[in-house]
Amino acid sequence: MTCVRDVYAYIDSLAPFATAMEFDNAGLLVGSGKENVTKGLLSLDITPQAVERAEEIGAQLIVSHHPVIFSPLRRLSPESVPYRLVKSGIAAICAHTNLDMAALGVNHCLAERLSLQNIHGVSEYAPGASILWKGDLPVPMAPKAFALYVKERLGCDAVELAAGREQIERVALCSGAGAEYMAEVEDAQAFLTGEAKHHEWLAAREKGITLVVAGHYSTEVVVLEPLAALLRERFEQVEWTVFTGEPPMRFL
Repeated sequence: MTCVRDVYAYIDSLAPFATAMEFDNAGLLVGSGKENVTKGLLSLDITPQAVERAEEIGAQLIVSHHPVIFSPLRRLSPESVPYRLVKSGIAAICAHTNLDMAALGVNHCLAERLSLQNIHGVSEYAPGASILWKGDLPVPMAPKAFALYVKERLGCDAVELAAGREQIERVALCSGAGAEYMAEVEDAQAFLTGEAKHHEWLAAREKGITLVVAGHYSTEVVVLEPLAALLRERFEQVEWTVFTGEPPMRFL
């Protein structure tokens, strides 16, 4: 019989929780680890909708990317997600920045979704944990063509583009809110991330690099199916369900 701590140990072997960034709150956030697991749910966020889906299928565990508890809890109301998890007997393992940076983690999955070649991590935060990843496009692209390629491959409603000065052969990327790491890019003509601030758009223009912003959700949800495949292979007796939910915002 598989228990929660078995799943935790396996995820820890893929994306060590010790490599999570200092601000993060990754790990086993709900439950003791002793709970038996016959059904599990994977989700980017543990939203009320994700909990409802877990309850519907009888899951004993949710594995999510974003932490269900991040800021200090000052009150636990019956409507809150952590309360509902405890009430329903559902444990929660949250693999956040450790999964972003892992060898088979979010950034690697994002690079693979774009069919990049020679994928590798750079700018290590910890041994084997890279904040910034790079890869080569199958064929060179102009900036606008690359932005439209990202939109198509990620299934985005829209992407934002600051067109650089060069044709794109090599792409650097950091999923989620990763535009701050664009300053470390030296040998790529494009940078892909999920969020960027105004001054980062200005920096891209000054640097002459193509910046494509495809949304936090779209650059991270790509990890769920590959992670589910690994969990299904390792824990064959557990029924794993992927819950993608809906992006928290839409372009109109």
